[in-house]
Order: sequence, then structure tokens, then C-alpha cells
Amino acid sequence: MAEEKAKKGSPEEAENGEMPMILADNLVKIYKTSELEVLALQGLDLTVEKGELLAVIGNSGSGKSTFLNMLGGLDTPSAGRLFVDGKNLFTLNEKQLVEYKRDTVGFVWQNNARNLLPYLSALENVMTPMQFTTEKKKRERAMELLELVGMSHKKASRLNQLSGGEQQRIAIAIAIANSPKLLLADEPTGSVDRKTADYILAVFRELNRQGQTIVIVTHDVALSKQVQRVVAIRDGKFSSERILKEHYSLNLAESTVNWQEEETQEEFAIIDRAGRVQIPRQLLEEAGVEGNKLRMEVKDGKIVLEKV
Repeated sequence: MAEEKAKKGSPEEAENGEMPMILADNLVKIYKTSELEVLALQGLDLTVEKGELLAVIGNSGSGKSTFLNMLGGLDTPSAGRLFVDGKNLFTLNEKQLVEYKRDTVGFVWQNNARNLLPYLSALENVMTPMQFTTEKKKRERAMELLELVGMSHKKASRLNQLSGGEQQRIAIAIAIANSPKLLLADEPTGSVDRKTADYILAVFRELNRQGQTIVIVTHDVALSKQVQRVVAIRDGKFSSERILKEHYSLNLAESTVNWQEEETQEEFAIIDRAGRVQIPRQLLEEAGVEGNKLRMEVKDGKIVLEKV
């Protein structure tokens, strides 16, 4: 099962059957200034099925935010294709793109000032993006969402009366106010303590259990180790994929698990369409590899790499 998941990602295979929630095909992004060019994405491929909870990890500058902004309809590639819920994001006109941002995707930003309007109460913030026709329906739905994220008791509070963790939980309620097909979260636990981070992850899990597709960009090791599937981005393309081991998958709510320290996932290398594999620098250093050459051969059905 895990090996099959790790090998998925062919656009042709995905389009022959039901479209996945996300289909990224050979995405390239080049940022140009008068003095230099920055290659943010270089041939990125990814498939995310409907109902998945996926974490994207990587160092600063690896391309995580660029990819997330593309999913949110905030950026376009220099080359490649990107489908979300069957929509080709790079052929949408301005009106269709506004509708996409309103109805298809919800965004939880790392900076809470982008999530909440400071002069409104928590309840009013959650009501603001709603498309319901009556104030009564908006208020009822907003209260349901505040209850879901454990913030109904703060419905009358404004931004300056809320802690960072409370703001982030309300931001999640705002992001799902219109029942988006895809929920995006940019470092949702980056500025909160461990207890609050665990609560936020529990909210995401509950939303996912209800069928919500979620993509989280994170540096939070403990969070990423509790997610069913994690993809690592390095130098503008996905380099490896981790799948939660069955034992941990069955014990996600187990308080005795040390999610920070234990090896909860099995890691797979990603082979791109040209047959290339990225080997993490850490593994090369552990093997004592110097220079840029490795000896490679097949032994008993296994590909063996040895230092020269």
C-alpha cells in the first residue's frame, strides 16, 4: 500500500480515471529581476487524492511557499500544468479565478493579521466571507464553526483580545466558512506552543475525518510525523515521500507516543520522469561519500549505490 502511494503521480494515469483533488504536472517557476533569475520550482510533480491530509516540508527557499501560492490561485508558473478539483488553474479568467478563491480553496495564513479583521469580533470575522443569503444562517453556521475549533466562548472577542493560538483556531473557522474543496495552511503551528499546536492538528484531523482535503506547509517536526503522508521538497522539486507506519496510524491519539523523537514514518525516494533521484546530503555524509560520483549496480533485484 505504502509503496503504491509513493509511486503515484503520473498525470496520464490520474486523468484517465476520476481527477484527483490536486494534479501538479512539471511545474516550473522562475522569478526574474534586472540582476538575476531565481529558479523556485524545477519540474515539480505531485498528485493529491480527494480526502487526503498532506504535509509539505522543506528548508526555507526550497519552493514550498511558491507551490502553496499556486494552489491558492495567487501565483502562476513559468511552465507546467496545475489542476485543482478538475479546474486548470492557469486557464481561468479573472472572474473564474475570483470564484475559485471564494468557493474552491480556503487559506490559513501564518500571519494572523491576514486571517482576521481587527475591528470585528471572532463571530463577525467568521461570518464575513459567507455566501449564505440571511444573517441568521450566517450566524448559525459561524457558531457551528467556532464550536468545532473550540472558540465559541470567544465569539465576542476581537483580535487584540485573543492569543496567537486562539487567533489561529478562528482563522481555520474562517477558511472553511464556505466549505472549500481544498484547505491550505501555511505554517499553522509556527507561532504557538506545543499544546496549542496539538489542538490545531486535532482540528485538522477532525476536518479531514469529515472528508476535507488539506495541505499543510510546515517546519513543525512533531506535526509532520503525525500526518499520514508527507512530501519533502528540495531545490524546487519533491525529493522524498514519507508514509505513516501502520502502528502509528492506528494510534494517532495515543498520548504516550513521542512524536518528536520516534521514527513514525517510512521514507521513499521520488523518481522523476527522467529517472533521477535526489539523495539527501545527510545520507551521503553518513556513507562517507565525497565528490559527485557513486558506483551503481543491481544486486539481487536491489539498486546498490557505493562510494568510489
